[in-house]
Amino acid sequence: MNDQNALAMQSYPARLTIDRPETLDRVTTLLRFVWIIPIAVVFALVSGDRSSAVTISETGERVRTGGTSIAFSIGAATALMLLFRQRYPRWWFDFQLALAKFAYRVAAYALLLRDEYPSTEDEQAIHLELAYPDAKRLNSWLPLVKWILAIPHYIVLVILFIGVVVAVVIAWFAILITGHYPRPLFDYVVGVGRWLLRVQAYAILLVTDRYPPFSLS
Repeated sequence: MNDQNALAMQSYPARLTIDRPETLDRVTTLLRFVWIIPIAVVFALVSGDRSSAVTISETGERVRTGGTSIAFSIGAATALMLLFRQRYPRWWFDFQLALAKFAYRVAAYALLLRDEYPSTEDEQAIHLELAYPDAKRLNSWLPLVKWILAIPHYIVLVILFIGVVVAVVIAWFAILITGHYPRPLFDYVVGVGRWLLRVQAYAILLVTDRYPPFSLS
């Protein structure tokens, strides 16, 4: 990557870095799937479905209809605000930012990148930044189609996530044997998280009109 491309990556309004630990605890790594349950439940409660309902079908069967997550609901509301008012309420942004930081701390713990138990407030070793946008400079109509324009990224991310699963399984064995997360695997997993964050910033959080780069950097 040349210096110009590197500078473009650094200036993108969604950035993620995770400090790589020198060593990782073998016991907590071995039982990570158990330790993560409490914080995963907390995250599901604060970010999950808030609008599902139970209805009765014609056969008398109880059917639960799906709703939307908080993040998706605020994203849709933000799109409407940008479309009709060209405003991005600061408290909506602050909530989305705090939720994203919490989500990535939980993800880092689940993916064995860090040993610290995910905090609901403290940054810890996961450094996530989103730039608060100037709504007047955002295209008011683009939020209606951003989710469509991002389809190529969705396809690539599905493939990359398969690689993440493989990388985490290999890293799990490596940590149990050596106490270290192999650097190439660590960089790859963090890179996929960085890629995902940029797509979220563009298509869901709507903080930028700059199309996300196809890069793990």
